[in-house]
Amino acid sequence: MDTIEKRLKTNGADPRILFGFGDSHLLYLEQRFDVTIVGRGDTIIVRGRKEDVDTIERILKEMKYIAQKTGTLSEKDVQTVVDLIASGKNMEMPPEEVDSIVLYTKGGYIKARTPGQLAFLKAARTHDIVFAIGPAGTGKTYMAVALALAALRNHEVGKIVLARPAVEAGERLGYLPGDLQEKVDPYLRPLYDALEDMLPPDKLRAYLERRIIEIVPLAYMRGRTLNNAFIII
Repeated sequence: MDTIEKRLKTNGADPRILFGFGDSHLLYLEQRFDVTIVGRGDTIIVRGRKEDVDTIERILKEMKYIAQKTGTLSEKDVQTVVDLIASGKNMEMPPEEVDSIVLYTKGGYIKARTPGQLAFLKAARTHDIVFAIGPAGTGKTYMAVALALAALRNHEVGKIVLARPAVEAGERLGYLPGDLQEKVDPYLRPLYDALEDMLPPDKLRAYLERRIIEIVPLAYMRGRTLNNAFIII
């Protein structure tokens, strides 16, 4: 029988959790089914008979759901999913829940929780430039940072640039003490708060030191050319 190949996406699930240590989860699936599975970044390549490949696709969908929902995926979890799918039982999660998940973190996962956030999420996934307008506290900055980190993790971009005006509209810095960084820190604080909530301290520090993530006053963006970057203003 002819073999086919399918390329599947991790859809925000952490590949390290989904694939298992040393790709152990993928190797287990290869042992249970007559398929070849290769994990590369956020892509999973499955080759085999159509029936087996379709079954693996269903299994991987459930594995992604568990990884995103709980933040872990044990060997026992994978075995249970395989046994349930093989027995013909349906444990598929609602499509709208999958679509609302933005990013997996150690504390769980980040998802759109309001109609406005879901509309923002869908717009960001289908357009290169998105304007988000709304009252303070509705999650505009938080969701944007989560989307940026998801794009960075999935190798869709190589850099994140977070820019904010040095002062709010109609305000002046005046004679605040300290250097420029100390003056603008209060205005950049929401960006730092979101990053600290989504990344371990050591990884955030490394990203900032290597300038993979830049947090800069908007005035300093003049004249810059940025390629392969996710920019939040």
